[in-house]
Amino acid sequence: MRKLKIPTNLTSLAYKSIKDYILEGRLDEDSRLTEEFLSSQLGISKSPIREALNRLEAQGLIRIEARRGAYLRTFSNKEIGDLYDVREALELHAVRTGVFPAARIKELRAGTKRLRGLLKANEKARYIEEDVNFHAALARATGNMRLCEVLENIQNQIWLFRRKTYDLSSSGAPDAHDAVIDALEKGDRPAAEAAMSRHISEVRNRLLEHLTQAEEQKPAAKTTPRKLALAIVPQASDLGTE
Repeated sequence: MRKLKIPTNLTSLAYKSIKDYILEGRLDEDSRLTEEFLSSQLGISKSPIREALNRLEAQGLIRIEARRGAYLRTFSNKEIGDLYDVREALELHAVRTGVFPAARIKELRAGTKRLRGLLKANEKARYIEEDVNFHAALARATGNMRLCEVLENIQNQIWLFRRKTYDLSSSGAPDAHDAVIDALEKGDRPAAEAAMSRHISEVRNRLLEHLTQAEEQKPAAKTTPRKLALAIVPQASDLGTE
């Protein structure tokens, strides 16, 4: 008797539910997710849960410890710098090779306008999402879906620590985006690349400086890992820990 394949849609739904929960910032580094708990909360078997967790680990969002469960991925300063280096290379390629007709320029400007409104309203989660959408739109302009997938994966990993350092660079992003758009509208690709490089470098440098200072000021004594009680909402969109 052959084992039945896990329905693709069930695995995808489990993957999306867990991923959304992580990116909403409702899971901390000390919280543990197990197949048993996720299975009970989502009302499905462990097999699609396992597949979803393996996919999230492959994307660098979680780490799985044998017989213990899954934990939020953490990054060293070196790993963070590497992520931004790869992101910069991809985004410079996007502004250098993308196609930017008037309609796309209009779309980008509308996004920057929304970004300013969210910044003023202090809507942090929506602001970061809109910011990510801007960079994703630049990637889509290349027509290279593989590039879009890689950039999305990098942005998701960056989100894990960026949500905690929102105030470091949020105020400067709208102006930086406008500088990129202005150059693209004029057809000045070198200027667009330079503006994008400045934008990403400034964010990276501020973040790494902040993390270095925080590490130096960190108390020597270890604290007891904190368990996070996670709420459950309708449609099984939220998950929890044991």
